[in-house]
Amino acid sequence: METYSTEQALAGVDGLDDILSGGLTRGRVFLLEGSPGTGKTTIAMQFLIEGARRGERCLYITLSETEDEMRESAASHGWTLEGVDLFELVPPESLLDEQQQQSLLYSSDLELGETTRRIFDAFERVRPDRVVLDSLSEIRLLAQSSLRYRRQILALKHFFSKQNATVLMLDDLTAEVADKTVHSVAHGVIRLEELSPGYGPERRRMRIIKYRGRHFRGGFHDFVIEKGGVRVFPRLVSAEHKTSFVRDVLKSDSGELDALLGGGIERGSSVLVLGPAGTGKSLLALTFVTAAIRRGEKAAMFVFDEEMGLLFNRALGLGIDMQAMAGSGDLIVEQVDAAELSPGEFAQRVRNCVERHGVRTVVIDSLNGYQSAMPEENALVLHMHELLQYLNRQGATTFLTVAQHGLVGDMKTPVDVTYLADTVILLRYFEALGRVRRAMSIIKKRTGSHEDTIREFRIGSYGIRLGEPLVGFQGVLRGVPHFVGSAPALLEDEKA
Repeated sequence: METYSTEQALAGVDGLDDILSGGLTRGRVFLLEGSPGTGKTTIAMQFLIEGARRGERCLYITLSETEDEMRESAASHGWTLEGVDLFELVPPESLLDEQQQQSLLYSSDLELGETTRRIFDAFERVRPDRVVLDSLSEIRLLAQSSLRYRRQILALKHFFSKQNATVLMLDDLTAEVADKTVHSVAHGVIRLEELSPGYGPERRRMRIIKYRGRHFRGGFHDFVIEKGGVRVFPRLVSAEHKTSFVRDVLKSDSGELDALLGGGIERGSSVLVLGPAGTGKSLLALTFVTAAIRRGEKAAMFVFDEEMGLLFNRALGLGIDMQAMAGSGDLIVEQVDAAELSPGEFAQRVRNCVERHGVRTVVIDSLNGYQSAMPEENALVLHMHELLQYLNRQGATTFLTVAQHGLVGDMKTPVDVTYLADTVILLRYFEALGRVRRAMSIIKKRTGSHEDTIREFRIGSYGIRLGEPLVGFQGVLRGVPHFVGSAPALLEDEKA
């Protein structure tokens, strides 16, 4: 059910109306600008198709592409452009005759006047409610000077405003000098950008530069062009998503682990699991997932680093049937390719799990993979802050894993997000009696008390098992422990 005002012309682009706080104000002129290939024509088509779907008269005036090219482009998205009038504006044949071109200046004057007249004639013939003019770069070339160009744009604006038409003018930014003429004339300006990372596909983002008399969602918003059109992922603002819920304490499947955590994990909090590769971070998070599903809740796991089939097999060896949980709909598992996914699209995927499927436990495995989708480390921290705050306010408990560089000794964390998490679980290797063993400790818990001990742990078909505090060792957390006690209290091998 639409909740937007009928005074707005909905853009018909998934996510764009959210950014615009309802769409485009009717009877106004808007500018959609971006370099070639950023998706201007696709958005313009969606804008007109949405109008036609609502019974409005729509007109597409193209100065840069032929009608055949337009229809072919629409067909690639599965559209027919039914209900949309296409007007291909080509130079009059008389103006292409060399004998008629007395001088370059006279020719451009004549062409500009003729082009404008034909635009007006097409408008008078269709009397549209929505108009797309593609593109202004052709008019800029004909005008030849900034003054004449501005006068021409003002003439178009006044003509369209008298007819109460909603106009979207496209500009491909091919001018050598950044000309802000249309920025000052237009009611609103939407800028599209394309970024080319060192590896992976191009990334696209948009920003609303201005919108007179309207509060809009500022900043950059990621978007993709796919079969069926453009999809925009509005920047996540956690403050807009406050809900009320009971912050009860959630138990895991291990009483020993719950005791180490001071009773369990509080609902709506975030847990960071830190440790070198192979210490069991993913499997530790899975124990909380299985406990959530046993409580009758739904969970989601976003896997960046591991092939999903391999993870399913590993979990099955520990008595966790992820395939069955996913098949029943209790567990949503998504393989995420960081090279192909923008941060905005990932945040939207998480939101869909929470808002559409009622997920209350979210695992992101791991932040190392998520970081590779970010342009810079600072952006990762900001994205994670908003995402964790959003999940917290939705009553979802979040588990993040981070693989530290190195196995023993001085280990480095690729990005420091420990201050964002409510609880931090630290996993370590240590060597004792010629065996490589694992140790666990809780180094932070905002929501209550916890044990300050360091305990050995093992993960097997029996689940997770913790030993007595390692009082006979020093330096376990640094990864270079040495034995200082008389008899170490270590876990014995599980007997068959």
